[in-house]
Amino acid sequence: MELTRKRRLQLTAHHGLFVALLVAATALLAYVAREYRVEHDLTSARRNTLSAGTLEVLRQLDAPVSVTAYAVARDARGGNVHRRIEDFLLPYQRAKPGITLALVDPREQPKAAAQAGVRAPVELLVEYKRRTERLTELNEQAFANALMRLARGAERLLLWLDGHGERKLDGIANHDLGEFGRQLRQKGFNVASVNLALAQEMPANAALLVIASPQVEVAAGEVQKILRHLAAGGNLLWLIDPEPLRGLAPVAETLGLVLTPGVVVDPRARELKASPAFAVGVAAGYGRHPVTGTLDLNTLFPFSRQIGFIESEEWRVTPLIEVAQGGWVETGKLEGNVSFDKTRDVPGPVMIAAAFERAVGERQQRVVVVGNGNFLSNTFIGNGGNLDLGVNIVNWLSGDDSLIAIQPRFAADASLELDTATLYLIAFSFLVALPLAFMITGGVIWWRRRRI
Repeated sequence: MELTRKRRLQLTAHHGLFVALLVAATALLAYVAREYRVEHDLTSARRNTLSAGTLEVLRQLDAPVSVTAYAVARDARGGNVHRRIEDFLLPYQRAKPGITLALVDPREQPKAAAQAGVRAPVELLVEYKRRTERLTELNEQAFANALMRLARGAERLLLWLDGHGERKLDGIANHDLGEFGRQLRQKGFNVASVNLALAQEMPANAALLVIASPQVEVAAGEVQKILRHLAAGGNLLWLIDPEPLRGLAPVAETLGLVLTPGVVVDPRARELKASPAFAVGVAAGYGRHPVTGTLDLNTLFPFSRQIGFIESEEWRVTPLIEVAQGGWVETGKLEGNVSFDKTRDVPGPVMIAAAFERAVGERQQRVVVVGNGNFLSNTFIGNGGNLDLGVNIVNWLSGDDSLIAIQPRFAADASLELDTATLYLIAFSFLVALPLAFMITGGVIWWRRRRI
């Protein structure tokens, strides 16, 4: 087929128009890509997306956050450490534009690193309102906990009653609350024990007192100190297992507690192939309260007791958790095939946790009573939302109910680490080899068309 001059002009015009449209489309795409950012996290654990809890903590920050990262520019494998730090902080900076980052290479600025007291190969100094936190690991939980500690301001003193065989917040036994105590320390609480047989009074600067299932009688003098703590407006977290109160009955009377004997039996436990004495908390059974308002995970309460209260004008009481909608409070022995006995057992649903509030002078006093101590023990704290619930309770009692619990993410997928040679090979393939292949292909097509 012979090309006429008119046909050549038409083809030239078509080609020119195509090139012009292609350039215009490319420019438009470049503009849209610069002005509008759309991302989709394809990782299996969504680890590149900030959790709702982290976003809430960022929202609580009302001042700029300065991050100074002390790290070598490249590690021994040639990896870009500074880029990794920048990528880690990028989601936080998008959510909170007031977060700034300064990168310091200790090898190039040894005096600055020495003055900052840097000891780890990678260390971040996070500053907020002239308060500073140090980080040596790059993950969401560590960074969010640091922000929570900074937002909390002054360190809160949390004391647990000791000296009567209580569950210890630094203990390692299965029944102890050591992991819970460790999590609270990471979130800015100063956790310590108090033996009221030795202390003259409860320290006035304590944010709250924790009583966790004493195993021997609490002396009358110690009980009086607890009552004076409550009378002065002190906050309290009381974990009551289905066992005798061991001298703490006056505290229950002060709160107007009604404690039903027996153990809660929950039919849902059979679905988990667990003991019927394992009560399961679900979102539908959580009360409308700051402690449980953001909690949507199931919780597990092994061997719980019912919590009741006498209505009064002094205390404002809010039920926090109801369990065993189809269960009951078993007053007999938990042996064999346990069944409901309407002549002695109490039908469900069963309230096992409640929040108490009252005004003491100009102070708003807060108390939480949970008919279970096992849910925060080292054995069961990892079940469902148990840790979230415990942290939310303590945050609310200490006046920090706006700071919610954030749990670590366990990503099933791993980071892809590439050495320098592989990176150069990939760059050569996409920047040189692939464009060259397109050019050769285009040239061949053009040459063949010229021969037609």
